[in-house]
Amino acid sequence: MLRIGHRGAAGYVTENTLASIAKAVELGADLVELDVLATRDGRLVVFHDRRLDRLTTGKGLVAETVWADLRRLTVTGGHRIPTLEEAVAAAEGKVGLMLELKAQGIADQLSDAMTRIGFAGPLIYASFFHDDLQRLRRLQPKAHTLALIVGRPVHPATFALDAKATHVGIAFETLDHPYVETLHAAGIKVFAFTVNDPTDIQRMAQLGVDGIVSDFPDRISR
Repeated sequence: MLRIGHRGAAGYVTENTLASIAKAVELGADLVELDVLATRDGRLVVFHDRRLDRLTTGKGLVAETVWADLRRLTVTGGHRIPTLEEAVAAAEGKVGLMLELKAQGIADQLSDAMTRIGFAGPLIYASFFHDDLQRLRRLQPKAHTLALIVGRPVHPATFALDAKATHVGIAFETLDHPYVETLHAAGIKVFAFTVNDPTDIQRMAQLGVDGIVSDFPDRISR
């Protein structure tokens, strides 16, 4: 079972920062989940919210802001918004990556960037935008992709396979043993999101999920 740091190690350090990635590495995470958006001038950055207001000294939409202006902003805790390249460099050789596409239509750009960077892996692309996951599989037929699922579809395996996904990510509250077994029988790996309470972590482990995503990756036993 994989220990996956949510937005790095967001329970300890401001999410989606280089320091949060480093903390996840320190805590023994197997993967870090990071969010990817594009700026107005096409730079890929690691940031969760579409708006800057919650976590930075700026305001407005990431997609309407050029990189030079984003670079000057301070993130809560005195951090900066990292570029995709900076985040990958921080992870290279230390921890795997799960990159979530937080906006539609950036699959080609992200695929090109990761091909150019040449990250050694492990690497999983994740999104609620399943058309983009299908596009990534066409661009990179051997890519691992994770379909994020809202709610509890009646036929989860069909849902995942339609998205050309090798993995699914589901809110832990909706999971039970038959649901996990159904997905496993179809060859789909199951990651539980976002699990912070030790009791819930233990329950997910007992269900046999393949990975647990947590703000506190050190709480997950191997």
